[in-house]
Amino acid sequence: MSETLSFEEIIEKDGYLVYTNKGYSMYPMLRQHKDLLVISRKPEERLKKNDVVLFKRNGKYILHRIVRVNENSYDIAGDHNWWEEKDVKEEEIIGVLTSFVRDGKKIPVDDKRYKAYITLWCGILRPVRNELIRTRAMIRRKIRHE
Repeated sequence: MSETLSFEEIIEKDGYLVYTNKGYSMYPMLRQHKDLLVISRKPEERLKKNDVVLFKRNGKYILHRIVRVNENSYDIAGDHNWWEEKDVKEEEIIGVLTSFVRDGKKIPVDDKRYKAYITLWCGILRPVRNELIRTRAMIRRKIRHE
């Protein structure tokens, strides 16, 4: 009988984890059950804004992007979320996204297309897209309750 290892144990043992995400919080960058994610061991140095991290909070694994680096914590949000996870501590972070595989092609986080996505979607358009996502969510809730 094989033993099931936690994400933390796999990263500790192998130095990285490969899996596919569940959910839409990192859309459009990551597609649910389609893209393969490569999560590597967290580096020794402090993480930076726009790093995508895997962390565990309240027993749940979450993959989101750092939107703010605070003195002793990080504020983190999904690319498709308008809200943020506040005060994520260093010890909650398990690993960092180093690449993903889309349609058989590996895309490292230092790829120019990935960097352009960050500049546009996570930078220039973030305030506008957050309002659009929030408004869309409110409309959907209203429609469901009618």
